[in-house]
Amino acid sequence: MTTSLETQHPVKAFAWAANDSSGTFAPLKFSRRATGEHDVQFKVLYCGICHSDLHMSKNDWGFTIYPLIPGHEIVGVVTEVGSKVEKFKIGDKVGVGCVVGSCRQCEECNNDQENYCPKMVATLNWVYYDGTITYGGFSNMMVTDEHFVVPWPESLPLDSGAPLLCAGITTYAPMRRYGLDKPGLRVGVVGLGGIGHLSVKFAKAFGCKVTVISTSIDKKKEAIEIFGADDFLLSRDEEQMQAAAGTLDGIIDTVSANHPLLPLVSLLKPHGKLVLIGIPPTIELPVFPLLAGGKAIVGTLAGGMKETEEMLEFAAKHKIVPEVEIVPIDYLNTAMERLEKSDIKYRFVVDVGNSIKVE
Repeated sequence: MTTSLETQHPVKAFAWAANDSSGTFAPLKFSRRATGEHDVQFKVLYCGICHSDLHMSKNDWGFTIYPLIPGHEIVGVVTEVGSKVEKFKIGDKVGVGCVVGSCRQCEECNNDQENYCPKMVATLNWVYYDGTITYGGFSNMMVTDEHFVVPWPESLPLDSGAPLLCAGITTYAPMRRYGLDKPGLRVGVVGLGGIGHLSVKFAKAFGCKVTVISTSIDKKKEAIEIFGADDFLLSRDEEQMQAAAGTLDGIIDTVSANHPLLPLVSLLKPHGKLVLIGIPPTIELPVFPLLAGGKAIVGTLAGGMKETEEMLEFAAKHKIVPEVEIVPIDYLNTAMERLEKSDIKYRFVVDVGNSIKVE
């Protein structure tokens, strides 16, 4: 006998979910586990929409488990804590990002890189340790092990700050890890979307000289005048690209569409790194230029819990927040349609707390 989502766990919950690959969202009743001794239960106030939520809702990557409740840029207020919780109390403002579980014993976990743990559990569409599926923040409440809950800085807005829990850490972590956080370094940012505009903000806060690289000349004015980039390259202009060859210490590539990597590798100084953040379907690897210049193409995925807390504190100190459009949860389908058309500057945030109607 199959257990229904409403009775699978003892705590009743409500969400908006996609039920098939059409990616259409509708209200859904389900349930959360009871607050365990190390768990934090919190009311969801805001949740950002990541481009991966769109891909997952349509099963673009082929592993979506329906019904899907996305959302991994989640902020809210604590409503209950387990008996052994040490870091949080009722009323605290908290956040949950991309990860809600890891083994806590392997080398990656011991190095505060839970996001690379072989037994990592993602916030949504993953099998949790009790065998049930994880559900994200397009819901009225969350129950999460305190290790994977981060305290929210008082000076950081809850609404516009929410996307930092994915978009923010996804660019902050590799900048720190690969040494692209030193004043005076020349850093390129490919794409000026949700993650790209935050990459510019963090790189500038680190004191880097930032060059935005885009296929659209329309991005030049906002890159320089709004976000403070130092330079702009139109990637379709071969003369511009050739003139800038060998000038960048590193590049953060946020583009998820197929695009050639060779022109970007050519922009790097010897030993420079091209960091892939976007998820293009396929890439061609330009091997010889890597060998000749001692260059590297590297990938990255979110960040560990310690560096996520550090990122939030850094963002609060430097007043780094994403540019967002706040929408009610019943706007979700329209938001996804607009996101698919890149019709957003620069990140949607769902006002869950004020708009979700628990039935």
